[in-house]
Amino acid sequence: MTNDSTNGGGAAGAAASGGAAAGQQVSPSIEVVAQYIKDLSFENPRAPGSMTDQRSGQPPINFNIQVNANPAGDDQVEVELRLEARAGDDKNVIFALELVYCGLFRIRNIPQEHFQPFVMIECPRLLFPFARQIVADTIGAGGFPPVMLGLIDFASLYQQRIAQQGQPAQA
Repeated sequence: MTNDSTNGGGAAGAAASGGAAAGQQVSPSIEVVAQYIKDLSFENPRAPGSMTDQRSGQPPINFNIQVNANPAGDDQVEVELRLEARAGDDKNVIFALELVYCGLFRIRNIPQEHFQPFVMIECPRLLFPFARQIVADTIGAGGFPPVMLGLIDFASLYQQRIAQQGQPAQA
């Protein structure tokens, strides 16, 4: 990954000088323009009972993650990580967390056939550590031991999504 500098180097320099020389490839670049929480919800519906009720041991915690992307300008895209965590079962919810964590990315010099996989794999990979920390901090602030999510293979997640949509995966 590269980041265009303001001194005229990299892709910005090549564009300013009228393009790359013949046979010279312009390297792909990704820039994180902004990261932000778009939505955050935490529910502890049985408080304060959930803080003292230890009879059932560790409740089951279910996680769900979704990745979405939307154009946000000429060379920018907003990538959204939607994380949901739910402890307990349908009848006995101990806590429920929903986080929509987004990043605004400026992406340049990616061939069109690789653009969607790049956005749906590399951008969430950059956002995930920050979203993971927000999940742990929020659950901890809710009175529970922080839950640290394991690493996520966004390439596999992307391939599953493509398979569900019945589209061929792009390399």
